[in-house]
Amino acid sequence: MDFLSAHNNTKVKINTPKTKSSIRTIRLCDECIRLLSELKANQIPKSKYIFPSSVTGEIRDTSAVTRRLHRIQDRAGVPRIRFHDLRHSFATLSLEQGMDIKTVSHMLGHTDAGFTMNTYMHVTDSMQENVANTMGNLLGGNVANS
Repeated sequence: MDFLSAHNNTKVKINTPKTKSSIRTIRLCDECIRLLSELKANQIPKSKYIFPSSVTGEIRDTSAVTRRLHRIQDRAGVPRIRFHDLRHSFATLSLEQGMDIKTVSHMLGHTDAGFTMNTYMHVTDSMQENVANTMGNLLGGNVANS
């Protein structure tokens, strides 16, 4: 995959990622692979990119992608989020489902799992409920009988 480092109107500069750990293989579920393959097969014009400009086949300008995302969100009546917010959601939801921090950190391209936890993980109500229920089960009602 190619990465954007800067853009200027319609000119896009493609560069390598900022760290060595950013170069990685990302595993996707079978359904994601199927959908991306279908999208790629139906591209007009054909392109080496997954989400190219429908006009030029080249990589899209980041502001155009953001405008499109905002239009979709507005039409759906949902709050606007940034693409980067999806990284936070991925980290939080993955950890909430019990995935280990080291794997989640690696998938985000981080070398330090502590950075991932402090920056990308957010405590949810269900996480807090899970801790409360787990402690209740561990104590087995012994607190009430004390």
